[in-house]
Amino acid sequence: MFISSAFAQTAPAAAGGDMTSTMMSMLPLLLMFVVLYFVMIRPQMKKQKEHRAMIDALAKGDEVVTAGGFLGKVSKLGDAYVGIELATGVEVQMQRSAVVQVLPKGTLK
Repeated sequence: MFISSAFAQTAPAAAGGDMTSTMMSMLPLLLMFVVLYFVMIRPQMKKQKEHRAMIDALAKGDEVVTAGGFLGKVSKLGDAYVGIELATGVEVQMQRSAVVQVLPKGTLK
């Protein structure tokens, strides 16, 4: 009497592994990863590679800027540390990775 005829109907057949719809649903996720790679990951890796090359090429007498903002001249080189002369008679030791920029010769006077 009050029972709807919809209860008497059978459930529709389940989709049997439609590969095209699966690939189409994964396409936006894959596209987002590709965009993320080219916009964020690849430029960061390039920047790290350039920084590593700059640090490996440090030589005695180079004028540098450190991560702390100090300007100085490289006076000693080690495997992990570098000695930087900030002023006449003032020398500090810091990690090589703290050097962020090599300045052109003659910048410091």
